[in-house]
Amino acid sequence: MAPSILHPPSHLSPAQALELSQRAPHILQKSPSNISSSPVASLFSAPESTQLWMTYENLLMSCLRTGDEQGAHECLQRLVKRFGTDNERIMAFTGLVKEAEATNNAELETILKGYEAVLAENNTNIPIIKRRITLLRSLGRTADAVTGLTGLLDFCPVDAESWSELADIYASQGLYQQAIFSLEEVLVLAPNAWNVSSRRPAKTLMLQIHARIGEVEYMAATASGADENAVRKYLAESLKRFCRSIELCDDYLRGYYGLKLVTSRLLKEPFKTSKPNDLEDFALPPKATIEKLSEKATEKLSEIVRRGSSRERGWCGYEESELAAARKLLADESAAIVR
Repeated sequence: MAPSILHPPSHLSPAQALELSQRAPHILQKSPSNISSSPVASLFSAPESTQLWMTYENLLMSCLRTGDEQGAHECLQRLVKRFGTDNERIMAFTGLVKEAEATNNAELETILKGYEAVLAENNTNIPIIKRRITLLRSLGRTADAVTGLTGLLDFCPVDAESWSELADIYASQGLYQQAIFSLEEVLVLAPNAWNVSSRRPAKTLMLQIHARIGEVEYMAATASGADENAVRKYLAESLKRFCRSIELCDDYLRGYYGLKLVTSRLLKEPFKTSKPNDLEDFALPPKATIEKLSEKATEKLSEIVRRGSSRERGWCGYEESELAAARKLLADESAAIVR
């Protein structure tokens, strides 16, 4: 199925982004180019729609991902012509295009100085603040990126995107407790973003965050230096998060993959089961329950790999890399059993 030009570009696979960028010349040719920000001119032009500007933004992002600078510039020009160069969102898109065209760190540092000059005049320009933070991280200035994110969250604590970015940085630095806290903030901000269709890979925020928390909890459990009690707590929480993700979507590959990892670890190195106490929201279930969860994960992963690889109707949304990872996990388990 062809990707929608109204679909969030960050959720598109590389192949879908390439297909969309290849359609850009045809889409731009069909779309009006005589756009003006003048209110008088708008009286004599065709009525506008939100979908038109969303189309240009998504095309711009897809063109940048695939190296189509000409298509990205044409999309940007139409947005600038309509909204002007002083629009905060357009300023961020302009900076993004410049970043994509930069060939070395010196040019990126120049762009960074431009962002800082803009913020010196208006320190509440959220799109530029986010572009600055992203650029700092890409330049390897992680501490400055964290400082920027915490400052942004002090100013706007309900920004789920910033909490998610902060969690990703913390996890990359091995600061798992901080990462888990940040991800839990995302869940607090979007508690109902979970509706999905059955037999379709879930892309909703809540599913991804539950699975991501499960992954970070598992990473914390496998980190060196953790004592047995901490490892047991992390694995119990990881198990809970992965179970929650597949509860919300019965065919969520990422959830079953994580569930298989956790249950395999628990069965390989069994811990004593215990009842939840005031310090724990969730304790490890009995071994028999863990074995059933492991069997269920194996069964569902096998079905997803089989039906997803054959591109059966209703099972075509899985990325090949996801299927390959699941296939390898199942093969490794089979090899271990044979040995």
